[in-house]
Amino acid sequence: MSLLPLATETWDAAEQEAIQRVIATGRFTMGPEVKAFEVQFAEHFGSKYAVMVNSGSSANLLMLAGLLYHQGLDIKPGDEVIVPAVSWSTTYYPVHQLGLDLRFVDIDADTLNLDVERVAEAITPRTKAVLAVNLLGNPCELAKLKALCDARGLVLLEDNCESMGALLDGRQAGSWGLAGTFSTFFSHHISTMEGGVVITNDEDLYHIFLSLRAHGWLREQPAHSKLNVEVDDFMRQFRFVLPGYNLRPLEMSGAIGQEQLRKLPGLVAARRENARTFQSLFSNHPGVQIQAETGESSWFGFALVMRGPLEGRRADLNLALREAGVDTRPIVAGNFVNNPVISHLRHSVSGNLDAADRIDQEGLFFGNHHYPVSEALSRCREIVDKVAGAA
Repeated sequence: MSLLPLATETWDAAEQEAIQRVIATGRFTMGPEVKAFEVQFAEHFGSKYAVMVNSGSSANLLMLAGLLYHQGLDIKPGDEVIVPAVSWSTTYYPVHQLGLDLRFVDIDADTLNLDVERVAEAITPRTKAVLAVNLLGNPCELAKLKALCDARGLVLLEDNCESMGALLDGRQAGSWGLAGTFSTFFSHHISTMEGGVVITNDEDLYHIFLSLRAHGWLREQPAHSKLNVEVDDFMRQFRFVLPGYNLRPLEMSGAIGQEQLRKLPGLVAARRENARTFQSLFSNHPGVQIQAETGESSWFGFALVMRGPLEGRRADLNLALREAGVDTRPIVAGNFVNNPVISHLRHSVSGNLDAADRIDQEGLFFGNHHYPVSEALSRCREIVDKVAGAA
């Protein structure tokens, strides 16, 4: 067994029983279990509405697609969306796939999140939205970003897929913008096998999400929805009003999600306890810089950026950690502009991306968990000391 794996399961008998409960009904596609999870999820995260989908990646797609069909928003193909240079691929792909243009901005070297001053400098007449990413559990400076977006007439969106349970000023990350996304993939804070959620307080956007999630049809639309058209009950089930997708989750995922959501406060509390150990071990180490916490991180993982005696020696440390049984990864996808796929994406870059390049060249992270890992973290410190001392 690994000394410190990247991810471990958080299920027990409750999730197994939830699966059996669904099997006993004979209904496996999206239904009442998914709806119950959505209601509970929205309440937990302080939002009016939640829509579950089949992955966090699909949640990002749904969130961005919804903007194009909202009558109160003037967003169309060719408009710009500001994004951080460091994130996962499916932060960016929906922007391009929907005909919008990516505008990359550098991150803050300490928090690893969007640099708000750089965002302000990046705004052009074509900019319509800012897609903030709360990286590795750490909230962005969301109050400042919201104030900036409000002042400049921009839509604020949050990709909170890595940061479920994070707080800023007592408010849940993912709930600061017009909409926010979450992931319930295996390696994330809670797991529904595969799964994702979009939340919003905007009722019209919620109705659009419901339609786009399932083929663009009228089903699930309330009587007062602006998407409704005059049609008899027979045809209503098969009347299509938007160019939608099939992003529906499984009924099992909704049932599992309800059990996982009950455990979320305890899971996040345990991760924060591990983080206190991590911070005490690494915060003043001469060979590595750790992520500066904004608000209350939910600590998806633990990032290290090489400096001093370890600068330029990530490969050496990575090998030593892996040989000791510590699973490691780049910090998400590093500077995404350095990926070959960038040649296929409509994009521009505002200024330099020096901090993102440093993450790309000098960064790695290893996992955090819902159980104590202090011994494993102490061993990681020993390994870092040893490699740094060999410089």
